[in-house]
Amino acid sequence: MPHTIVIFGASGDLTSRKLVPALYNLMRAGDLPAHTRILGFSRTPMSDDEWRASLRESTAKHAGGDPLDDASWARFAACVHYQPGDIGSADDFQRLAVRLETLEGAAETVRVYYLATAPQFYESVVAALGAHGMATETHGPRRIVVEKPFGTDLTTARALNAHLHGAFRESQVFRIDHYLGKESVQNILALRFANTIFEPVWNRRYIDHVQITVAEEVAVGRRGAYYDQAGVLRDMFQNHLLQLLMVTAMEAPVRFQSTAVRNEKVKVLEAIRPLEPAEVAAAGVRGQYRGYLREPGVPPDSQTATFGAVRLEIDNWRWQGVPFYLRSGKLMSCRTTQIVIGFRQPPLELFAGGRRTPHREANRLVIQIQPAEGIQLHFHTKVPGEGMNLRLTDLEFSYSREFAGRLPEAYEPLLLDVMTGDASLFARADEVEKSWEIIDPFVRGWGSPDMPPIAAYEPGDWGPMACVEWMAAQGRSWFDQCPVLT
Repeated sequence: MPHTIVIFGASGDLTSRKLVPALYNLMRAGDLPAHTRILGFSRTPMSDDEWRASLRESTAKHAGGDPLDDASWARFAACVHYQPGDIGSADDFQRLAVRLETLEGAAETVRVYYLATAPQFYESVVAALGAHGMATETHGPRRIVVEKPFGTDLTTARALNAHLHGAFRESQVFRIDHYLGKESVQNILALRFANTIFEPVWNRRYIDHVQITVAEEVAVGRRGAYYDQAGVLRDMFQNHLLQLLMVTAMEAPVRFQSTAVRNEKVKVLEAIRPLEPAEVAAAGVRGQYRGYLREPGVPPDSQTATFGAVRLEIDNWRWQGVPFYLRSGKLMSCRTTQIVIGFRQPPLELFAGGRRTPHREANRLVIQIQPAEGIQLHFHTKVPGEGMNLRLTDLEFSYSREFAGRLPEAYEPLLLDVMTGDASLFARADEVEKSWEIIDPFVRGWGSPDMPPIAAYEPGDWGPMACVEWMAAQGRSWFDQCPVLT
């Protein structure tokens, strides 16, 4: 069946840097469904050829892999079309509908609407699609892709979901988080459920705690006005970090099918222990890098957190008593996204030789999501020589070493899943709302005037010293290491 992808916000950064390069790479790899059309919709006045010329330049810069060749681009450009229009104009939407009918003819077509606009325009687009009958599936499946943020709190998330459901059924809605498109995130499912050596120890009997870190080495920069309203909790925790937590903690689905996978993810969120307002201060640490108050658009007295760490407890049979530590921040030591499974110490220290020694570092499994994807297992071995002197060493798996060629960018498999209708890696309405229920208490607590002053940290640190002390008070320490794989 032919496919049409309608991109709202076609002249924006997301379209030129991510979406079109991903679609081009799918075509070049032979994965883009036959007879796929791409129609851009934006206020910028352009012809088809002008948009194609603009996209060629940006795709050459962002597609990665081999340089663009004329034959491949010509084949791709023939699928690309542009329709100028204003989201707020009913007449422009009517012209869009006519253009789509002209392109598609009478054939049944899978049509995907991609909201690559600013979030404040989501409701306008959805309302217009519904009003013009463009969400109905009389002539083939109709799907809509919604970028994060999915609201700014539980109330706005519910309102957005209600608005979406006013025009589309839930099965037509694909809420996208590009983190779940990363090969290394999907590999967590394979690591756990395709190998008998890991799943038996993936529980409270053998795991002491789990750390999930998304560290960024860049400053807020020109995003100051937006970021000061969002903060690190809304920017990273409600979506990326909780997605990684769900994939790490979920039970095995009865089959690898979208409903079964998403059911298990939601069960994780439902099992996270709710926090009372008085418990929020002890369950996390917030920080702000020195120099944030001088960023453009940031008020000089801002208390917005650019760093955060929280402790969550999952009250179910597998994870009872195992804390999950989530942290993220701007202007940290390096760019890395990693999940660290911290195993328990052996029940008896056999190799201390009668000496009173502190516990050695326990075994760890480090799953590195980016920048260099792979897995590293830390375990003890004997150092050659006399005596039983031990050293922590490692075994590692690296994608770049094991698999030749370019790894697909995150948007490539996700766009392909939308076209085929596989929603396994997309957030469901109840999942989004439940995640806000978990994060909202921290947002309210950290914004309260009763909170202690926000802790400062130096650019290039792993967050404020208060966070190190917070972990030490719980008898644990952060795995503060820049990517273990390079």
